Amino acid sequence: MTILPAIDLRGGRVVRLRQGQAGQETVYGADPAEAARRWAGEGAERLHVVDLDAAMDGPAQVEAVSAVIAAVDIPVEVGGGIRTMEDAVRYRDCGADRIIFGTAAIAAPEVVQAALSRWPDAVAVALDARDGKVAVAGWKEVTTVDAAELARRVQGWGVRRLQYTDVSRDGTLVGPNVAAVEALARSAALRITASGGVSSLADLARLRPLEALGVDEVIVGKALYDGRFTLAEAKRAAA
Repeated sequence: MTILPAIDLRGGRVVRLRQGQAGQETVYGADPAEAARRWAGEGAERLHVVDLDAAMDGPAQVEAVSAVIAAVDIPVEVGGGIRTMEDAVRYRDCGADRIIFGTAAIAAPEVVQAALSRWPDAVAVALDARDGKVAVAGWKEVTTVDAAELARRVQGWGVRRLQYTDVSRDGTLVGPNVAAVEALARSAALRITASGGVSSLADLARLRPLEALGVDEVIVGKALYDGRFTLAEAKRAAA
């Protein structure tokens, strides 16, 4: 199981939000590229980068995202506000290893399908849920679409990986929604990246048995930045 340190960008800075709320922001640095080099230096195998400004319909932070990609020699995946093929091409041209679509999977499925036809192994769908329903537009809107329903829908398009986040737990350090991750893994034969709420090495140990169901990646943010454990410790707990 691979641990992905999260680098969430807002206003060019590295931040963490609580439950996606813009008013509940903690700033962890002013240089995203420096954060990327730190995690790569500590042994990260992949980085998870999200442009929060673009996700919330603000201007895309292309320069900051590009600086992160250029700063390291490990794969970098990019999400947040990617809703057109032009957005996707821009980051692929910058060197992004994986493109993550969220809102587009609901609002513009043809974009996700076009990206899949071009890069079948480099597209993932972010399935962000609140009380089992898919949240979009930077988590500001909750749809009537059931998370498991969307999982089956995008699987039919050829999506091979979902990134599942329980929005209510993200940035809260209350532990991941292991039951929801397991239910999703059982409902769709896809690779799954778990995210949201990881606070301890014990949380990673609880997720580890789900690797047999396809849950092979875990995104960790606040717990790493707050020093609750090191990346090396997280990798050992997930191994």
